[in-house]
Amino acid sequence: MTASGKLTIFKRVGVGLAAFLGLAAASAVVLVTLRQHRTFDAPYPAIRASAEPAVIARGEYLVTGPAHCTHCHEATLSGGHEFHLPIGTIRSPNLTPDLETGIGSQSDDEIARAVRHGVAANGRALFPFMQMQTMSDDDLEAVVSYLRTVPARRNAVVGRELNALGRVVNALVIEPKGPAGPVPVSVPRAPTAEYGRYLSTSVASCVGCHTRRDLRTGAFTGPPFAGGFELHEEAATFVTPNLTPDEKTGRITTWTEDTFVYRFHLGPQLHGTPMPWAAFDRMSDDDLRAIYRFLRTLPPTPQPQG
Repeated sequence: MTASGKLTIFKRVGVGLAAFLGLAAASAVVLVTLRQHRTFDAPYPAIRASAEPAVIARGEYLVTGPAHCTHCHEATLSGGHEFHLPIGTIRSPNLTPDLETGIGSQSDDEIARAVRHGVAANGRALFPFMQMQTMSDDDLEAVVSYLRTVPARRNAVVGRELNALGRVVNALVIEPKGPAGPVPVSVPRAPTAEYGRYLSTSVASCVGCHTRRDLRTGAFTGPPFAGGFELHEEAATFVTPNLTPDEKTGRITTWTEDTFVYRFHLGPQLHGTPMPWAAFDRMSDDDLRAIYRFLRTLPPTPQPQG
C-alpha cells in the first residue's frame, strides 16, 4: 500500500473516531439532561403532627438545640443558607408553614419522608446533608409538630444552582439514603452512652461532620468520628477534629466530662466556625454528658491525614 493510501485510511479512521466520540459526548449530555429531575419512591413514615404541648416543646428543643435545624435553615427557619461546594451552590429550604414558599402545603408524612429517606415532596432526592434517618418516631413526630407552629415566612428559595460537575453528580450519583437499620419508636432519655450514641448519630449528626467525606457526593470516606473533613467557609477552611480517644490526634482525649459540658456552653471561639455552637448551647447538661460518655466508648482511631 502506498503512503498516500495509508494516509487516507488513517484520515477515515480519525474521522470515524471523532464522529463516534462526538456522538458519545452528545449522548452523555442528553442522558445527564434527562436525569436532572428524576424522582424516587420511598415509604411515607406514619407520622402525624400533634397539638400536645409536651410534644411541641420536645420538637422545639430538638429543632433549636441538638438537631440544630436553625443553624442551616436560619434562626427563623425560612431557609436560604448557602453551601458552596465543588458541585455548585446548595441552599437550605424554607421550613416555615408558608403555603407557597415553605412546607405549609406539604403533608406531615411528606415532611417526615424528607427527613428519614431524603426524598422531597416532589419526589426528587435531597442532597445528603442531614444524617437523621434513624431519628425515632417520637422525636420525628415532635419535630414535625413544632414546625407546624412556627410563624409562616414568605421566602422563595432557589434550592440548587449546579455547575457542570454538579449536574453530572445529580444525574448519576445522588440518590436518596434511607435508614440503614431499624428505626426506634422511642429512645429512653438519660445521660448514658447508649443515648449519647443516638444523639450523635441520629439527631445532632456529630458523625456527619466529624467523619471525612467526599464533598461531591456526600459519601463517607474515613473512619467514623475520626475527623479530617474539610469545611470551606468564608472566613477560612476548617478541618473537623477527631472525637475518638486517640492519644495523639484525639481532640477531647484529655478532657473531663465537666470540661466537655463547659466547652459547649462557652460558645464559638473561632471566627466563622461551622460548628453550630448557638444551637448546641441550648442542649441540656444530661444530653451533653450522654454524648461525652458515648464518645469515650469509641475505638481510638488516628485522624486521617492528607
